Amino acid sequence: MIDFRTSPAAYKHWKLSFDDSIATLEMDVNPDCGLFDGYELKLNSYDLSVDIELYDAVQRLRFEHPGVKTVILKSANPKVFSAGANIRMLGAASHAHKVNFCKFTNETRNAIEDASHFSHQRYLCAIRGTAAGGGYELALAADYIMMADDGNSSVSLPEVPMLAVLPGTGGLTRIVDKRKVRRDRADIFCTLEEGIGGQKAVAWRLVDEVIPGSKFDEAVQLKAKEMSLKSDQPNAAGGVLLAPIDKNISEALVLYDFVKIEIEREKKFATITINAPYTDLAGLTLEEAESEGAEFWPLACCRQLDDAILHLRLNELDLGTLIFKTEGDLSIVGTFDDFVFRNQKHWFMHEILLYWRRTLKRLDLTSRTTIACIEQGSCFAGFLAEILFSVDRSYMLEDQFDGDNRPPPSLRLSSTNFGSYAMSNGITRLETRFLGELESVSACQKVIGQALEASKADELHLITYVLDSLDWDDELRLFLEERASFSPDSLTGMEANLRFAGPETMETKIFGRLTAWQNWIFQRPNAVGEKGALQLYGTGIRANYDKERV
Repeated sequence: MIDFRTSPAAYKHWKLSFDDSIATLEMDVNPDCGLFDGYELKLNSYDLSVDIELYDAVQRLRFEHPGVKTVILKSANPKVFSAGANIRMLGAASHAHKVNFCKFTNETRNAIEDASHFSHQRYLCAIRGTAAGGGYELALAADYIMMADDGNSSVSLPEVPMLAVLPGTGGLTRIVDKRKVRRDRADIFCTLEEGIGGQKAVAWRLVDEVIPGSKFDEAVQLKAKEMSLKSDQPNAAGGVLLAPIDKNISEALVLYDFVKIEIEREKKFATITINAPYTDLAGLTLEEAESEGAEFWPLACCRQLDDAILHLRLNELDLGTLIFKTEGDLSIVGTFDDFVFRNQKHWFMHEILLYWRRTLKRLDLTSRTTIACIEQGSCFAGFLAEILFSVDRSYMLEDQFDGDNRPPPSLRLSSTNFGSYAMSNGITRLETRFLGELESVSACQKVIGQALEASKADELHLITYVLDSLDWDDELRLFLEERASFSPDSLTGMEANLRFAGPETMETKIFGRLTAWQNWIFQRPNAVGEKGALQLYGTGIRANYDKERV
């Protein structure tokens, strides 16, 4: 089972150090500590275990070290920055693991860019030696790329000529969209096995600067200090420790403090229930909230939901449908949501809000059918209400179940639903939902803070179905049975196409275009067949390609 929980003390592949406002994140991959047996992580090549640590480091830099203004990405190996994703791992991995590996790696690269844009922790990549494939894609996530001009250092995306696959973590998109490399030059670059170095790499905008090898380390430090001095990020003090997440796993249950996953293996679905705390803020001050650190409910809940989504994505491949529920007091959730929103200029609240934004994006990008059930005792308010607009369908109970004296369920919108949690397409989930009827967004804004029962939520088009207690169980059962009868491949394609209406951004291109094509290519015999390039890599035998273009 793949565990996404780690900490700097447990890192096997990265070293994190600090010098005032500058952090150094040094890649030093242990060849013998891959996620699975059967391959060595030579030349700073990586598998999912390396990226799990990188994701953790990016998170900790934001929460534990908010005073950091510049992060230097570098390699501990003087001859190679990174050889990219490990080819032996890719050749041996299942199709599902390859795709999910690329997706998580993409999300981690996006998290670096998110930290730079929203938390003003700028990333400086220092390349000494070769940066090939995913190694160069990691560099592309940085704000500024420096490379040694020593006759050995170069950047390349050799996946097409060498492996018959695509650069899987955004490289094709970033060189033309982010670095504005000319299309014809990009075509040349992506078909060169040996890559490009020196002044030509600067001229083609593949890197920002090349420095003679003897002066390289000094130049990197000077640039990092310059970037820190130019930063508009305030000098934040302290930080909060991201303590380990408690998690208990059994055959049919994964239990966190505020999140519970109940698994129905035979029926191929899981129910994720998010619990609100029992007590509200009760006059809590900003200082007291910060002192709670990782135990502050909005942060604790978000971390647990993030881990739960990743756990299901990588470890429970047969569960095709995820049902989201909430339990707790609607007003308590609303109070926490309002507290975070009102105080978002405070670094801690700002980071919590941004973390929810990233986690909700991860939910959007999860290749499962998703539904939400709004029952008695639900607390879909504020950031939890965003789940209703992320899922494929939502069901709301109209009345009360027999024997349950609690009032009928309601949901509550807040100011955060109208700008704080943009999707990968750059607009909110409500704007995406109402793309053809923007007046509906305005109508929803007029009821901010109100408890909306089923009839009003239906009138505002915030939910898919209103069901009474007599039909509730049967309607859900029929939906789940129908969904389980469909092809999971066609469902994945349908859902992903329907979820991202509206503008296209670099993120939607990476996930909706690049990842989709990589998914397809990973199944083609030219790449993964017995005579495919991935299988024959390193044997000295050339791949035998089917030349038909289809």
